[in-house]
Amino acid sequence: MDLKLKAKRALVTGASKGIGKSCAMVLAQEGCEVLLVSRDGAALKELAAEIKATTGAKVDYLSADLSAKGSAKTVSDWAGDIDILVNNAGAIPGGDLLTVDEDTWRSAWDLKVFGYINLCREVYRKMKARHEGVIVNVLGAAGERLTSSYIAGSTGNAGLMAFTRALGGSSHKDGIRVVGVSPGPVATDRLTKVYKQRALAMYGDENRWTDLVAGMAFGRPATPEEISYTVAFVASERSSYTTGIYITIDGGLAAAN
Repeated sequence: MDLKLKAKRALVTGASKGIGKSCAMVLAQEGCEVLLVSRDGAALKELAAEIKATTGAKVDYLSADLSAKGSAKTVSDWAGDIDILVNNAGAIPGGDLLTVDEDTWRSAWDLKVFGYINLCREVYRKMKARHEGVIVNVLGAAGERLTSSYIAGSTGNAGLMAFTRALGGSSHKDGIRVVGVSPGPVATDRLTKVYKQRALAMYGDENRWTDLVAGMAFGRPATPEEISYTVAFVASERSSYTTGIYITIDGGLAAAN
């Protein structure tokens, strides 16, 4: 299926690894010019070279910390007019109310929650002036499957789900679509590291981490590509009537509980 994304300009945050890296690659494969942002400039440089070599797409990158005040405007000014924004930067640490202190909570939300909101504001303003554009917020299924052991993440993702629906519910008036994609467990380096640590603690062998994910849907976590293909689709004209919702990709976990 031709997603009709050729020559679109797409800005992807948190692009240096995991889901963000996969989104950037898939969008480039679909013909987009991709603009990469994360805090890891060296990784972005390497990814930009890989994308150019494998897809021939135009690529640029900027090292930026979207948790810092004013950084959203800096990134938006650098990117210029874009057709697609993929908000993906940030990971919120686990822990319950008594173990996640205020500084940790605020630092995590400055990047994942306020980072999304602030960049949306800057980009939305430009998209509204042109009366076109798509914003895709990569959320987290913990916003639906609330748990006290991941309280900062559950609360933050639930807030971003509400933000996505609230903004996307009226954005059509400005010619803009706002959509969320909400992954469950995904086989990123971060998840694999966590499960290897658990396997080492439980079995004395980190290579048995696959035993710990065997009970997941289809016996495994999702791949980053399974998330990024959905991001590309909802960002495309093939999904032109989709706004104000989020799509959960968790192998049925939320539905089963």
